[in-house]
Amino acid sequence: MSEQHISTKALHAGHDTTQTLGTRAVPIYQSTSYVFNDTDHAANLFSLAELGFIYTRLNNPTNDILQNRLAAIEGGIGAVVFASGTSAISTGLLTLLKAGDHIVASSSLYGGTYNLLNVTLPRLGITTTFVDASDASNFETAVQDNTRAFFVESLGNPKLDVLDLEAISKQAKAAKVPFIVDNTVATPALLNPIKHGADIVIHSLTKYIGGQGNSLGGVIVDAGNFDWANGNFPEFTEPSAGYHGLVYHEALGNASYTFKLILEGLRDFGGALSPFNAFQIIQGLETLTVRIKKHSENALELAQWLEGREEVAWVNYPGLESSPYKALADKYLPKGQSGIVTFGIKGGFEAAKKFTDATEVFSLLANIGDTKSLIIHPASTTHQQLTAEQQADAGVGQDLIRLSVGIEDINDLKSDLENAFKSL
Repeated sequence: MSEQHISTKALHAGHDTTQTLGTRAVPIYQSTSYVFNDTDHAANLFSLAELGFIYTRLNNPTNDILQNRLAAIEGGIGAVVFASGTSAISTGLLTLLKAGDHIVASSSLYGGTYNLLNVTLPRLGITTTFVDASDASNFETAVQDNTRAFFVESLGNPKLDVLDLEAISKQAKAAKVPFIVDNTVATPALLNPIKHGADIVIHSLTKYIGGQGNSLGGVIVDAGNFDWANGNFPEFTEPSAGYHGLVYHEALGNASYTFKLILEGLRDFGGALSPFNAFQIIQGLETLTVRIKKHSENALELAQWLEGREEVAWVNYPGLESSPYKALADKYLPKGQSGIVTFGIKGGFEAAKKFTDATEVFSLLANIGDTKSLIIHPASTTHQQLTAEQQADAGVGQDLIRLSVGIEDINDLKSDLENAFKSL
């Protein structure tokens, strides 16, 4: 067949039914370990002379199908799944970086990611310079001799800033460092960062890809196009003390990072995804393209409705004509702008909290990307650990309310918010 479309890949990629006894549904291989044919077979697996399954902390047949499917959808050569999105980010960075290395990152990151880069990694000797990503030249300005990665979110959470990925990618190539893009909010159904120059793509599978709010998971997709032998990454070109003197780039070429994530990242940090969660996430992935279309349609209509409310000070959604990111959204997100809407309510901090407490269809909780609509006040919750200046950089004002718009009937969502406005 010619190249399949994403909706078809989401249902079929990575699953060879002849290898699973003809099962149409992906089986759950709920096993910690796997029987070797003999000692030679075992030795070949451990030495990478032969590929196969050893231990579920490293690989698992259910997880493998999910990995292959996600790699196909994002356009990468390989993928590795993890226990959560945060596990994917932390393991991905710690597998790549060492003490003394430096990251240049967008300042408009999810609060947990910002905290990892700003507080936790510096304790391990890895520092980050945060920049305003609306101007790609800020990345070039922030590059140091020890810079080893650029890190951004394709659609910031909760700032909802659409980044010019192609422009930032050029800066990453000039600096000879991998361009890492968290594509959680946009999803591969709306945007493929690899097509715009990304080298590594990360997702929290907990969000839109799983979509049901029932399973944690994360993934790293390797584009396979970064030159790990460019001189900045000796760990890929020198013998690995942790794996029998293996020289990753010599043995594995453009798949070096994918295998390093498994052989070192999963082996040493242990953030393995449960096979049952992998199965649950596969069920969500199969309907991603259908759901994200509805999420985007509901979010745009709700954002337009909020713009007409006298109680609202401002509304932020990339699909709005009033959005400063509309031109970039037209370029990078023409099929939809996902399901997150933020707005400011007149009355500030206390009014925002009161409004958030008053909804019934919108559930107050710390998640996004569920089929059901969600609401939160970030300044008092997800971003409370940040300073006022850091909150401002992340686009979190005291009056900001974040909606994760689900796939319910739009009139019921409007009615719920209407009642919350009345509570003020």
